[in-house]
Amino acid sequence: MKKTIVLTILLAVLASCSDSDTIQDIETPTSPTNPTNPTDPTNPTTAVTYNKDVKSIIDANCISCHSSGRSAAFRPLTTFAQVKAAVENAGLLGRIQLQNGQQGLMPQGGRMAQGNIDLIVKWNTDGLKEN
Repeated sequence: MKKTIVLTILLAVLASCSDSDTIQDIETPTSPTNPTNPTDPTNPTTAVTYNKDVKSIIDANCISCHSSGRSAAFRPLTTFAQVKAAVENAGLLGRIQLQNGQQGLMPQGGRMAQGNIDLIVKWNTDGLKEN
C-alpha cells in the first residue's frame, strides 16, 4: 500500500514537469545576459528610449542634485530635452563612465551600476529617442 502511494506521488510529480522550459528560461527570463529575450533593453535589437529606459535611471541617480534649487541646478536633468542636451553637449556619457575616485565622476556619491551606464550609452547609440 505504501509503495503504491509513493509511486503515485512520484508519477504525479514527474508528469507535472514540462520540457518546454529550459534551465535558462527558468533562471534568467529577463536577464541582460539572455540575448534571446526580445524585451530585454540591453538586447542589441531592442531600441533604448528615454521614457522607457533612461528617465528612471536619471531620476534615481541625478536629479537629487541636478534639479531646481539643488547644488547642480545650473545643469538640470529633469526633462528629456535637458538630458539629451547633457549627452550631446556637456559630456554626460564621459562623466558617468569614469571610475570611482576619478575627478568629475557623476554621480558624486559613487559610480552607478554598469547596467545603467550601458543603457544610457546604448540610448545615445540608438539616436537619443524620447519614446
